[in-house]
Amino acid sequence: MSNFYTDTTDLQFQLSHPLMKKIVALKENGFADKDKFDFAPQDYEDAADTYSKVLEIIGEICETTIAPNAESVDHDGPQLIGNAVQYARGTQENLDMLKQAGLIGMSLPRKYGGLNFPITPYVVAAEMVSRADAGFANIWGLQDCAETINEFASDEVKDEFLPRFQFGATAAMDLTEPDAGSDLQSVQLKAHFDQDRGVWILNGVKRFITNGDADISLVLARSEDGTSDGRGLSLFVFDRKDGGLIVRRIENKMGIKGSPTCELVFKDAPAKLVGARRMGLIKYVMALMNSARLGIGAQSVGISEAAYREALKYAGEREQFGKPIIQFPAVYELLTVMKVKLQASRALLYETSRFVDMYKSYTHHSEHRKLEKEERDEMKYYQKLADVYTPLVKLVASEYCNQIAYDAIQIHGGTGFMKDFPVERLYRDARITTIYEGTSQLQVVAAIRGVTTGVYLSKIREYEATKVSPENELLRKRLTEMTAEYENAISKAQKSDDGDYLDFHARRLVEMAGNIIMGYLLLLDSERDPIYHDSANIFIKRAQSWNRERMLYIHQFEPNDLGLYKIDLMKL
Repeated sequence: MSNFYTDTTDLQFQLSHPLMKKIVALKENGFADKDKFDFAPQDYEDAADTYSKVLEIIGEICETTIAPNAESVDHDGPQLIGNAVQYARGTQENLDMLKQAGLIGMSLPRKYGGLNFPITPYVVAAEMVSRADAGFANIWGLQDCAETINEFASDEVKDEFLPRFQFGATAAMDLTEPDAGSDLQSVQLKAHFDQDRGVWILNGVKRFITNGDADISLVLARSEDGTSDGRGLSLFVFDRKDGGLIVRRIENKMGIKGSPTCELVFKDAPAKLVGARRMGLIKYVMALMNSARLGIGAQSVGISEAAYREALKYAGEREQFGKPIIQFPAVYELLTVMKVKLQASRALLYETSRFVDMYKSYTHHSEHRKLEKEERDEMKYYQKLADVYTPLVKLVASEYCNQIAYDAIQIHGGTGFMKDFPVERLYRDARITTIYEGTSQLQVVAAIRGVTTGVYLSKIREYEATKVSPENELLRKRLTEMTAEYENAISKAQKSDDGDYLDFHARRLVEMAGNIIMGYLLLLDSERDPIYHDSANIFIKRAQSWNRERMLYIHQFEPNDLGLYKIDLMKL
């Protein structure tokens, strides 16, 4: 029987990256827990072995339970019964299996019942769960909320809530409102402190809340009277068993149907403050959203893996004109590009997760001791990279996910349009990835800082300076040419005095940077293992043509051309 971890060598390869040794050493704080907990690792090799064994267990559960349940969960979905969400039978079975295996709260410290996993192996797990069932991945993946509580809440709040995750507590982040979608500064749900009861009280409405009827929820609310922007917002933790919550409805969605998306009404609901007042959006939700965006990157890559495998299997079995359709150039080119996009987005995903691991580990250490100058510099370096790589991977992985799911349907032909094959569900599940946790357009707004501040270019220069074998020199030369064209395009886009001009070309510039970065990542992967050489070769050649198309458009586009796009569209 196959296993979702052992049958995907890319995952094991990414976990063997040289930076992992430093990540593990930082996360384990010199392996200080080895004498406190029987299951704590003794050294790096022990930790790596633990990650592999745990991920094999998850891979087996994905293969034997979650994936087989996906179709029935998609069909049945959750129900709202007596102001409580009842999961589909398969969803509850999935949760029970993972709870029994101790796989809820994986990244939490051991003293709270967690496994103290770094972000990177957790992302591997998230990718596998998403490959099995993207809708269920939303429920399981919201254990990210536990990490936010651990990072920012008081010891009292942490001691109350974090130990519950090991026993299967579910979580939600209640951010969006009917009149405050992506614009979270406009949140109006009110929070006031009840002096008599000594608790905060929440009143208001939240909409499009994933897993809204969770046991533990993080709620963004307006705690400061007379404010209208993000500075008046605080973050609260709400315990479902304390009452005060009405689940108004479960939304009827296109995809990820096993994941209940709810509209909620808070009526005098008691809650506890997380961290400091006024920092809810500015600091805590931004951290939570970055974690969620990395999670959507993993979800996107997981869906891509599932769609590619379905297309590959069908193309090898389906015969037309006397031979399997995989033997036709039009089909095998499509499949090859799907595979290369999958590997490129995966390489970007794990590069980003390693950056996040590094800066978060240093941040944690800084709370307990003064960092050395070299450590502070490294923390700032990796945080700067994580800040611009996170929106980039969310943008790229989700867009590629939709393209790969689309092409998987195309390879199936009319059969793929029917519900007889999993690709129909995968196609519906993929569509949300470019929308929630910030649309692709909003990821560009965040990622363009990596262009204008030179962070992407600086990192590209670091990749460029890495020594490569003679057989990879030509590919590096192509990437060097792409980098020069990227710089040229930036220069052209920044010359205009019209601020809209740069914004108009922002996506093209971000995608150009992303293509160069992914090209280098595949190239450097092929240095570690020649098996990736062909993928690097194909991706870099195609990416060069994609970038030249964008560069040509930017150079031909004059500031006056903006007026062509500012016409009154309603009059057409």
